[in-house]
Amino acid sequence: MSQVIGYEKVDDIAVLSARNPPVNALGVDVRRGLLSGIERAEADGARAVLIYGEGRTYFAGADIREFGKPPQEPGLPALCNRIEASPLLVVSALHGTALGGGLEVALSCHYRIAVPSAKVGLPEVNLGIIPGAGGTQRLPRIIGVEAALDMITTGRHVRAAEALEMGVLDKIGEGDPREVGLAYTRALLAANTPRRPICEMPTPEPIDFDARYEAVLKKGRGQLSPAVAVRAVQAACEADDFASGLVRERELFTELMASDQRKGLIHAFFAERAVSKLPELQGVVPRDLHQIGVIGGGTMGAGIATSALLAGLPVVLLEMTPEAAKAAQARIASNLAGAVKRGKLSQSDHDDILQNRLELALDYDALQNVDLVIEAVFEDMEVKKQVFAQLDAVCKGGAVLATNTSYLDINEIAALTRRPDDVIGLHFFSPAHVMKLLEVVVADRTAPEVVATGFALGKRLGKTAVRAGVCDGFIGNRILSAYRTCADHMVLDGASPYQIDAALTAFGFAMGPFAVSDLAGLDIGWAARKRKRAAGLDPRARDSFYADKLCEGGYFGQKTGKGYYVYETGRRGGVPNPEVMPLIEAERAAQGISARGFTDDEIVRRYMVAMVNEAARVIGEGIARRPLDVDVTLIYGYGFPRYWGGPLKWADLQGLPNLLDDIRRWSEEDPYFWQPAPLLEQLVAEGRSFDDLNKDG
Repeated sequence: MSQVIGYEKVDDIAVLSARNPPVNALGVDVRRGLLSGIERAEADGARAVLIYGEGRTYFAGADIREFGKPPQEPGLPALCNRIEASPLLVVSALHGTALGGGLEVALSCHYRIAVPSAKVGLPEVNLGIIPGAGGTQRLPRIIGVEAALDMITTGRHVRAAEALEMGVLDKIGEGDPREVGLAYTRALLAANTPRRPICEMPTPEPIDFDARYEAVLKKGRGQLSPAVAVRAVQAACEADDFASGLVRERELFTELMASDQRKGLIHAFFAERAVSKLPELQGVVPRDLHQIGVIGGGTMGAGIATSALLAGLPVVLLEMTPEAAKAAQARIASNLAGAVKRGKLSQSDHDDILQNRLELALDYDALQNVDLVIEAVFEDMEVKKQVFAQLDAVCKGGAVLATNTSYLDINEIAALTRRPDDVIGLHFFSPAHVMKLLEVVVADRTAPEVVATGFALGKRLGKTAVRAGVCDGFIGNRILSAYRTCADHMVLDGASPYQIDAALTAFGFAMGPFAVSDLAGLDIGWAARKRKRAAGLDPRARDSFYADKLCEGGYFGQKTGKGYYVYETGRRGGVPNPEVMPLIEAERAAQGISARGFTDDEIVRRYMVAMVNEAARVIGEGIARRPLDVDVTLIYGYGFPRYWGGPLKWADLQGLPNLLDDIRRWSEEDPYFWQPAPLLEQLVAEGRSFDDLNKDG
């Protein structure tokens, strides 16, 4: 017997226990142990088999250490078929999470019981594949096509109570999984309950699979795996028999395994787990966080405060006037009410937070005892310097002083204080209580334990934290500036903002750059352009003023009802603003530009190559330590399609020499903007990829 699968015989029940911590992943040794255990039970005079997991969970899924490696026998599909075919009564007792292959093992058993806290799911679509061990064939037979498609195409985790109602589970039992499972198995044997292989159940009733395929593909913005899962479930309804359905499932699974989207999603999966693992923080202990302060109760400050409150941290929120404090409280209350509506917060906790854990203040002295304070005031250096001068005076020793600036020089802010070691950037993304990204911006003198505290706060708030260095815009906004500039150049040269937005949403972005500008507020970009012009633009840089004219007319996007698009109350999205194209055409005429046509493919290619080129500069300068830091930043903060794995994984998939050739060709028309990043040139010369840099650590 394998050491990772225990075997014991309790009366006439063979008990197979998974002993593969931390999550009982279904690696080859576990699979071999389960197969051996089933065979031993059949030769051992047992009447039934109980399968459960020791430790914190049932089988939580595949062993990620086997990703990308040649499969070893027995494969999971063959194992599941063998379990289901056993002449013994086979029962699974679930606790923790039964996900992916774990749920497929449970579905191959004849009965399933779970403790109330268990969760089940088939999240394979999030890795660019589909269930490949019978999940798409067995699940629809026991819960119907609609419920199965909901679980499989979303990959969502389903709590035990819902799983019981759906029919995934047969029973819920309180107590230790082993004892719960034994009691249930004994009861089944006592009642002479027959085996119940799902493969022998009738085929489920079909639906309009073509329509569902198109709907799922559209909802996933081009992600293939959920839509392909629809076709696999279709096989459960239409294949000649169960075995033929399994063959079709495996064909579709194999096709996805070879796809670029699968490679991208696997890259994203591992990048998210690696992004917070920094050698510089090994052994560094973060400072204690018992209470935090937030300065400014606007949209961003209220969002940061909400995020902290939802994470159980008391918050002192500072505003300058009673009216502003009252408005901030109303924003936070609205955010919390949304959490109640979504089932993320109970009404009693909502009331407790507002009454006991949120303190509104009008004086900096209220921040004397906080462990960390985050300023979220207007994006102006002089304003932020005034705030930090006050914080330096009133905050206790060891308090972390954080700025939420999006662009400004944190070294300049830190130098104003007597404690630059305590100063750090914590760049949240709006709405801060929803968006998952947190850029932890490390200034020249930021202490290691302060950096560790930033990452600890991010983890506590449920954020994905990425380390960034100091430059104009850090990682995300600096790269954004480059690819947004590329979009502006294409508009000058003949593309429309609306064609660009459409091409990029077809590529997989949630929104195009001009719709994003409307959402963020056109005044933000306007302020940034004026700041850069005041600092002095390089005379070789192309500039344009049509967007400034929109702002001068009072059009700031969604908040004013008009920007690049016109927004009507009660209508989702906007329609093109008819005033925009005349402004663009006037700009072209003023600059002597003859408009030309762009294909959608050319738009996407230029936009993406500009993104990659600037990202290579950001890495080469050490602003981002690794390519994966850029990929995670763009996925979580900027709507980059996850199934491409991030812009630098996309670049690797396209081939870096091809991208460099594009840049060199385009540099003939604009040698200033299309300057190849030195790191990109180096990687091509050495025949290396961005992912090689990730592996270098």
